[in-house]
Amino acid sequence: MKDPVTTVTGITYDRESIEHWLLTAKNCTCPVTKQPLPRSTEFLTPNHTLRRLIQAWCSTNSANGVDRIPTPKSPLDKAHVEKLVKDLDSPRCFQFTLEKLHALATESERNRRCMAESGVAKAMIRLITKIFKQGNTTFLEESLRILRLLWSDNVNMKRLIDESFDFFNSLTWILQLHHNDVKVINEAMPIMKLAIEVKDSTFLGNLKVEFFRGIIMSVLKNRAISQQAIKSALHVLIETCPLGRNRMKIVEASAVTELIELALEKLEKSVTELIFILLAHLCSCADGREQFLKHAGGIAVLSKRTLRVSPTTDDRALHVFSLISKYSASNEVVQEMLRVGAVSKLCMVMQADCASYLKEKARGILRLHSRAWNNSPCIQVYLLTRHQR
Repeated sequence: MKDPVTTVTGITYDRESIEHWLLTAKNCTCPVTKQPLPRSTEFLTPNHTLRRLIQAWCSTNSANGVDRIPTPKSPLDKAHVEKLVKDLDSPRCFQFTLEKLHALATESERNRRCMAESGVAKAMIRLITKIFKQGNTTFLEESLRILRLLWSDNVNMKRLIDESFDFFNSLTWILQLHHNDVKVINEAMPIMKLAIEVKDSTFLGNLKVEFFRGIIMSVLKNRAISQQAIKSALHVLIETCPLGRNRMKIVEASAVTELIELALEKLEKSVTELIFILLAHLCSCADGREQFLKHAGGIAVLSKRTLRVSPTTDDRALHVFSLISKYSASNEVVQEMLRVGAVSKLCMVMQADCASYLKEKARGILRLHSRAWNNSPCIQVYLLTRHQR
């Protein structure tokens, strides 16, 4: 035990353990006596006598490598947090209060729960919206960071966001205004992802092209942005892509071009997977395929990443190859697939240790243009003849 506390049943537990139990237990009862326990941590009483005994024992055994347990801080209470929220309205106390809230939020999960219950998340949404309306970006980064730390319960956050009509507009404004402010974007983009998850499909289906252009210009095109912010941006685009006319709007915002440029970089596996998932969505429309084929590295990067990243990437890459081969395969495109090694890679898929449906998909693509590829010296004959087409 580091911070012993006694419950209303008279049993002493370590604070962290019993608080976790009170938060997660289906039936909130005392683990020892099985009597009902109130879920609120306000009913936990510090056991100072036991803590002093533990500290004394640690001191006595310090020669044996036992570290002394420091005296725990008093737990954060709602009254103190509510006072801090009120102090945000005072210009004289504002900066100190914001710094104090950030310090408390980073300190422990218990503090974050207490702050969320005391209305700090609502206060941060109100503050971010106020910054947007005033056009004054001072303390914007700190406000976003606190809100991100406190975001946990989607049901409650949906209610808070729905109550603030301008909050989503605030996030859009941040992306459009701060495309060069890396720190602000790194904080805003994960919040945008969380906000998208709780907004209804009707709202998301009516997003404007400027919204997508802001994400693409501020995040996907900015190489200084963190991988987490890039992943959040890709999640937002994937989530919104199937709704309304969003697919066409995303293509119009030059997403396909920027995705190819991003795929050429050395990225985490999960980021590459998200890029290929989004490319598969966008290439399902003619404008998306046209933009893909206009980029000199489109087919090449698709071929290069196949069989090198993950089964998810292979699946989406072959899906894009299939769409192009069926609907956009001009003579130039067919010859480019041969020249950059895409045809050879499709043959390799048929021999690789991968899912049978991927082999069938690769075989189907090869069948479509076998006449153009059969007699080419660019690939070894046995690759095309080894498997029946």
